[in-house]
Amino acid sequence: MSPIIPVLAKYENQINVFSEFLEDLPDVDEPVWILGACYDLKTKKSELLADVRSRLWFTYRKKFSPIGGTGPSSDAGWGCMLRCGQMILAQALVCRHLGRDWRWDPKKLQPKEYHRILHCFLDKKDSCYSIHQMAQMGVGEGKSVGEWYGPNTVTQVLKKLALFDDWNTLAVYVSMDNTVVIEDIKKQCKQPGRESMSRAGPCGRGEVPASGQSCSEAQGKTLNLQSQRPLDWRPLLLVIPLRMGINSINPVYIQAFKECFKMPQSCGVLGGKPNLAYYFIGFIDDELIYLDPHTTQQAVDTESGSAVDDQSYHCQRTPHRMKITSLDPSVALGFFCKSEEDFDSWCDLVQQELLKKRNLRMFELVEKHPSHWPPFVPPTKPEVQTTGAEFIESPDKLFESEEEFEILYV
Repeated sequence: MSPIIPVLAKYENQINVFSEFLEDLPDVDEPVWILGACYDLKTKKSELLADVRSRLWFTYRKKFSPIGGTGPSSDAGWGCMLRCGQMILAQALVCRHLGRDWRWDPKKLQPKEYHRILHCFLDKKDSCYSIHQMAQMGVGEGKSVGEWYGPNTVTQVLKKLALFDDWNTLAVYVSMDNTVVIEDIKKQCKQPGRESMSRAGPCGRGEVPASGQSCSEAQGKTLNLQSQRPLDWRPLLLVIPLRMGINSINPVYIQAFKECFKMPQSCGVLGGKPNLAYYFIGFIDDELIYLDPHTTQQAVDTESGSAVDDQSYHCQRTPHRMKITSLDPSVALGFFCKSEEDFDSWCDLVQQELLKKRNLRMFELVEKHPSHWPPFVPPTKPEVQTTGAEFIESPDKLFESEEEFEILYV
């Protein structure tokens, strides 16, 4: 690890302490947009703050088990973009299982799906999207453990890790060359779901033989039915890496950029300033609202088998803001589409609000796969892992049984 990292981490934490004393949200007539939801500050301020507080907030942690067994036991100073990647993915999973209108209340019991989502991100080597898994998967993307990531790299890591997640069955599509290809997305989202194929049953594939029927007959019948019915849509996290300028954001993109936060499918934006990553969740007037990962917290101990104390996973202070013009031009837009209808609606919004109204487009949306590109092959779970990461087959494996999970969280 670079000797500058501890100094940088200490400096970042000082910034965070002082930022708590910054002024409250401005008293303006402009509406506030948070991940597709609109708020009037004069009448809906408490609802706005409850919305922000309900987002899962991942920050630097210290004193977790060393990454790879001998690596760093803290990500302070280098893991901010990985933490932002965790936040955008967690938002997609919350929308998938709990819905956009779900709110976290520390005084109430939360659904078991909430706890299951949170377990996917705990700082343990066998959690699907832990800092351990992300850092080691990043080695395959040319990043050493402890090296800083950009928005595009972290989304490539998430796309690969999602292939090992049989509970969420999320399709992560990362666009190339500022181009979103509708045909490719539908091909990826309509692959046979791994969940139905891998669910255990008496015959090993989820089939339950009828009276007098052999396992082979049951398997043949099930596969035949699967081939006849239309493929289910796998929930989609669509990520669009962009560069909206050279050294700073080109003002011509600002209005279109703000429109993205108004879309119901908005899942936030990865970006920030040089070597400082933030998770942007909305805007007010000419300022962006974001969650900041640059606070170093103690790793949560989950070895005891008790329920996770989730207080530190929700930011309970007034959200941070920064001028849009201060944004580094390298960003990654995120959108979540739970159904095919949801995706089609997003395509219509993009056509109407981003493409037809703008002379200079942030990105292109095309129907067919460009002929000069290599053929599109939907990503699949590799048979052999060569990255060195220690994968688990499914978040279900974090618990010995479904009953154990029910006892802890229901």
